[in-house]
Amino acid sequence: MLVALTIATSVAALALAAWCGFAAYRDQPTKDWHFIGMGVVTLLAAVQLIDGIVQLARGEHAEQGTTIFVAYLIGAFACVPAAGFMSLAERTRWGSVTVAAGGVVLAVLEVRLYDIWGG
Repeated sequence: MLVALTIATSVAALALAAWCGFAAYRDQPTKDWHFIGMGVVTLLAAVQLIDGIVQLARGEHAEQGTTIFVAYLIGAFACVPAAGFMSLAERTRWGSVTVAAGGVVLAVLEVRLYDIWGG
């Protein structure tokens, strides 16, 4: 697994969490710019999903099991889009809180992915 991609995804997710957390502090819902940020973070997670599947297809193995590794990859990919859709349903500051929480969850999932792979 690419360590640089894992770090980049984690940092981007935490930056998104801080940005949306600040919006929630200012009593603002998620705006178009937040959704662009979510798109960037989701793109990084998609690249990591593809990279993980390619490495598994090449015969490399996750130290703690392939099934759990793939499950975490899919969860990491779906985390921020799910929070984004939930923020559309809640067009108050709590929508921003939801996206901020999704960013933190993604960062934690990235650390766990690194551990599962054998880091």
